[in-house]
Amino acid sequence: MSDPQPVYLSDYQPPAYQVTHTELTFDLDPAATRVKARLHIERHPSADSQAPLVLNGEQLTLISVAIDGNSLPDAAYQLTDEVLHIADVPEAFMLESEVEIAPSSNTALEGLYQSNGMYCTQCEAEGFRRITYYPDRPDVMATFKVTVIGNATSEPVLLANGNPINQGVLENGRHFAIWEDPHPKPCYLFALVAGNLHKVEDSFETVSGRNVTLQLWVEQENLDKTEHAMASLKRAMAWDEQVYGREYDLDLFMIVAVNDFNMGAMENKGLNIFNSAAVLTHPNTATDATFQNVEGIVAHEYFHNWSGNRVTCRDWFQLSLKEGFTVFRDQCFSADTNSAPVKRIQDVSFFRTAQFAEDAGPTAHPIRPDHFIEITNFYTLTIYEKGAEVVRMLRNLLGWEDFRRGSDLYFERFDGQAVTIEDFVGCMAEVSGADLNQFMRWYSQAGTPEIDAHGEYDYAHAEYHLTLRQRTPATPGQPEKLPLHIPVRMGLVGTKSGQDLTLTLSGEKLGKDAVIHLTDDEQTFVFTDVAEAPVPSLLRDFSAPVKLHFPYSREDLAFLLTHDSDGFNRWDAGQRLAMLALDDLIAAHRNGVEKVMDTRVVEAFRTLLTGAMSDKAVLAEMLTLPSEAYIAEQQPIVDVDAIHAAREFVRQSLAVALRDEFVAVYKANQSDEPYAPTPEQIAQRSLKNIALTYLMAIEDEEGIAFCETQFAAEHNMTDVRHALTLLVHSDRDDIASPALKAFGEKWAHDPLVMDQWFTIQVSRPQSDVLDRVQYLMQHPAFSIKNPNKVRALIGAFAQNRVNFHRLDGKGYALLADVVIELNRLNPEIAARLVTPLTRWQRFDEERQQLMRDELVRIKQEPLSSNVFEVVEKALA
Repeated sequence: MSDPQPVYLSDYQPPAYQVTHTELTFDLDPAATRVKARLHIERHPSADSQAPLVLNGEQLTLISVAIDGNSLPDAAYQLTDEVLHIADVPEAFMLESEVEIAPSSNTALEGLYQSNGMYCTQCEAEGFRRITYYPDRPDVMATFKVTVIGNATSEPVLLANGNPINQGVLENGRHFAIWEDPHPKPCYLFALVAGNLHKVEDSFETVSGRNVTLQLWVEQENLDKTEHAMASLKRAMAWDEQVYGREYDLDLFMIVAVNDFNMGAMENKGLNIFNSAAVLTHPNTATDATFQNVEGIVAHEYFHNWSGNRVTCRDWFQLSLKEGFTVFRDQCFSADTNSAPVKRIQDVSFFRTAQFAEDAGPTAHPIRPDHFIEITNFYTLTIYEKGAEVVRMLRNLLGWEDFRRGSDLYFERFDGQAVTIEDFVGCMAEVSGADLNQFMRWYSQAGTPEIDAHGEYDYAHAEYHLTLRQRTPATPGQPEKLPLHIPVRMGLVGTKSGQDLTLTLSGEKLGKDAVIHLTDDEQTFVFTDVAEAPVPSLLRDFSAPVKLHFPYSREDLAFLLTHDSDGFNRWDAGQRLAMLALDDLIAAHRNGVEKVMDTRVVEAFRTLLTGAMSDKAVLAEMLTLPSEAYIAEQQPIVDVDAIHAAREFVRQSLAVALRDEFVAVYKANQSDEPYAPTPEQIAQRSLKNIALTYLMAIEDEEGIAFCETQFAAEHNMTDVRHALTLLVHSDRDDIASPALKAFGEKWAHDPLVMDQWFTIQVSRPQSDVLDRVQYLMQHPAFSIKNPNKVRALIGAFAQNRVNFHRLDGKGYALLADVVIELNRLNPEIAARLVTPLTRWQRFDEERQQLMRDELVRIKQEPLSSNVFEVVEKALA
């Protein structure tokens, strides 16, 4: 396991054999499930007539194998831990096999496993090979017929993909159900669920008048947590019809909530399996953020029915073909359903913090990698989020009408096929006539492009000269970069009028908001008829996933914060203004000199608090300081203590200077309305709670009273959790400890709420956090086998920068211990969890050595391919 070999995109070959139809029979047993497979197989027309049949299989006990009804002797095949190899097979034949698997001991949660006694599957990317011997690759597409046999008492519900065609009672207290999926699909989209589940049912009438039955399957105690997910599903179905013309194609659509799940959710054809955290909501147990997250994930998995299922990936290197496109679609859906400016701000804020960090680290890779060792390591922000940004650029370059025509052509031409990124972009080029050859570099070059911009106003000729230079830093395996096609959406804001000026470029009037195209290493754009000196508003709406460097003065940023017509750039101006102040304070902390607050930041915040901004959700975002993680990404060397001290100083300074304004905002946004996850209510709660955050930064007595009252009111989990977090993160243990104890006792029965309880404690800034982590790992509500628990406790601690990066290295050691243990239980989660240690080169020498030592210690263990690949790259 310690030296796995990489797979290369350049080595791709079509499968020698295709499976045209798959028949599976599952006889369920926790320790000894029997799986019978009947595979209708045909040799690929381009394959050599002597090509052997090679089927993937892992952790399977082979009982029998036959071709066209004739059992094969042992000498007729070769069997390893990973493949079944049959050398002499006909051109077309029926392969029958029977294997035994053990779902109850499958802690990797891939293939067929048990969660709380319920059987469920996760087959993406390569989990189907843990179910039966099969060509486990996305370009082998077959129709499926599945028979599930289970205990009628413990597994009264038996589900699989497609439509139910039969069910019945068997002897010995067992029963069966037969499902058929008429749409050819790769095996990664196969799904099976069996257990004691209860359903919530609804229906949706498609645009063509068909009635689709909608079912959410959950455990009985969660029946009251399904309303929002069902409503979200129906909104997503309607949106996909209206915006993309895509209608659902089966008579039944099912979602199942599972407690133990490595991912958020899975788009299996007709039977979506969801992590319970991504589907269950109730005002008493879920926050506004959870409600919005559930809506987005439900939409994402539903949208996959076309962008991923009906048209799928030829190979796993094309993963962003389905994920980037579908993330873009779910982002647009959420923007249309909620506050579009806030959605964009939140998406970009997360992207610039997390994906930029990924691009700058040892595991940086292109949107389409050229090789991998373990494909599950590439379910990354680059594939998903950067992939979505590239699709967004395509939409902006072509315009919505051509983009829609391109997507229509893509779905129609490749329906039922496994295709490549070239096929998708090619459809866009075909309908628009655009040359997208240079644009394709976005898929093959790793790293975050940077634009160095400079502008000068020529008073004599009323011209504005804007020079843009692009560069992409070297990344592992890619020292040299070619120029990209970067669309820069922009405006010029007049310093006298405060209004957008009309843009005239090369004699063409472009309007007051336009896109210019940076395609060379350096270009100068000369805008004419510019009536007054402007401040440029560049990269509006974050029109490209790049870092922009422009020498804005603090006065320029304050001006844009007030006058820019682009909501995203107004927010970004505030972030940049705060960052300049933070840079000064970080330097002051390092040099041991007195910290002085920049009054321009205070006055900018005062203007925001006392102004007449109608969008409270945007205002809440503008009042939120850059996170410590984002600040760290802007520093050449991450000084954990200086960043924390500087940010706390700004927060406390703003709270002192604007205390009365924050009190007024808090009071003005209190409400006794019954809870609803509407954009208006969410905006009001967001603004109220950001005000409370500032008041608690100085532990203002009135703020503490607000916090205690809000926690005790139990009006909704959004307010309760926020108040509890502020209390626990304060130095007032006299009020924090009783609140924490009461919350834990009240919600001990609810696993998802207890996850919040874990996270609140291990993300506090006080120095006792490591002891809390170690204590909570022994708590009855924690299980290292449950990915949600690991993320809520260990993952959250690793994001607590001031405590995880403590100078004694004990935070690093704890994470390494957990990674080593998880490597044996669930390699996929272990590989994701180790990520914070892989960024060791960004820190001071002392922390670098401590982090590197832990990576070396991990590498000395017998490692799964998942963890080996990540650690090997980090130490290279």
